[in-house]
Amino acid sequence: CCRMVSIVREYLLSDNIHYQVIPGSNIINLQKTGQRTVPCPRENAMNIHTLIKTPCPCGRDHTASVKDVLSGPGVIAQLPSCAARLNAKKPFLLSDVHTQKAAGQTVRRILDEAGIAWSGYVIEKETLPPDEWVVGSAVMHYDPSCDLIIGIGSGVINDTCKLLASVSGNPYIIVATAPSMDGYASATSSMDRDELKCSLPSRCADIIIGDTDILCQAPLHMLSSGIGDMIAKYVSITEWRISHVINGEYYCEQIAQLVRSSLAKCTANADGLMKRDPEAVQAVFEGLIITGIAMAYAGVSRPASGSEHYFSHVWDMRALQFGTPSEMHGIQCAMAALPVVRLYEWLEHYTPDPEKARAFVSSFDYDEWKTVLRSFLGESAETMIALEQREGKYDKTKHPARLHTILEHWDELVRIMKEELPASHELEALLEKLHIPTELSALDIDSEKARLTFLATKDIRDKYVLARLAWDLGVTDELCALL
Repeated sequence: CCRMVSIVREYLLSDNIHYQVIPGSNIINLQKTGQRTVPCPRENAMNIHTLIKTPCPCGRDHTASVKDVLSGPGVIAQLPSCAARLNAKKPFLLSDVHTQKAAGQTVRRILDEAGIAWSGYVIEKETLPPDEWVVGSAVMHYDPSCDLIIGIGSGVINDTCKLLASVSGNPYIIVATAPSMDGYASATSSMDRDELKCSLPSRCADIIIGDTDILCQAPLHMLSSGIGDMIAKYVSITEWRISHVINGEYYCEQIAQLVRSSLAKCTANADGLMKRDPEAVQAVFEGLIITGIAMAYAGVSRPASGSEHYFSHVWDMRALQFGTPSEMHGIQCAMAALPVVRLYEWLEHYTPDPEKARAFVSSFDYDEWKTVLRSFLGESAETMIALEQREGKYDKTKHPARLHTILEHWDELVRIMKEELPASHELEALLEKLHIPTELSALDIDSEKARLTFLATKDIRDKYVLARLAWDLGVTDELCALL
């Protein structure tokens, strides 16, 4: 049946005959191109438009910029029709030396065979830091005669292309080369700006192509990184719910459940992922995509980023400043999730002491803490200190109201921790299965550095995370002693 549809479609297009979509067919979203219409095939397309039921009980309209996600074997062959769907005549291709070998040469061949002119740039660096140099290099080599950007890669290439698409105003297609992180479908770029990790507004990919024939060949370390990034969602959903209770922060249960389901699907495929099983790789890739869409639905990174991401950001900043060891983003997030879960387990058995909390906050010396922060993070600390002047996270006049809410809802907060977080021994076993280190010493992080990392997580940006809850409760020292 599918073959017959394909034959009919090719016949109609060859004679410039216009046709309409039949509900339930494998042809969707026709776009005008010259005198004829061109389809984007639906084979292997994820059904991303029914992820959320509407109207949503949270009261918000949820939208995402992603038009389509193609996932499965051989889907890269659909690139020309996807470009046509976006009315593109000449794409600009961006890759690096590794992703050019993984998929870049194939992309060029497919476009050449389809008679599509293109311009491209391969960043000739073995490793790509997500910084001003990479973005500037891409901009300086960009061909302004192009009307579509095609990124070929994963983390840094994707984030750079999203910025390039935002600046140029052109649509964007990402050809993924590894299921290594959850940023494919997000509308932000995680970059190092002024030596501080930050999320910059950018443009989400219009179409995401995840060919499992390519994804399965990614380095095993990158496969581990992808599911490691998903493991972080245990903490992110927990802290989103906690902040909703304490601060009244916006929260959507539908979005949270979307992330939970994706996380469960990924962890269920952990064994197959390590064996490069195509179905397992596809499951993890699609889980990462759905999580990115969840962030777009929420309008914030809350569904996918919490304390564990801030641990990773701190380690990245120290690597920039002092050349200390660092790992792939997803690996670091998974490594950080384990101690964070252990700290939450301690809190589950804690009975808040209001007098202790008030005394701790009253005695806190922010000037003294700024000195520690500068010593630990170098110049990166200055941006964080400047943020505090605007955000007032340490404003002691706001503490009584938060503490009152915490005390009033403590049983509910503990219930959230127990509902969302896995047991630490179960998480440790999962990390071992994924070949992810379970000891921070693998990154040359001793107890003192782990303690300072935890303390610094409350300074990165105005997001209520574990370190801020500990500050409000006055148990910072107790949690630090466990690291």
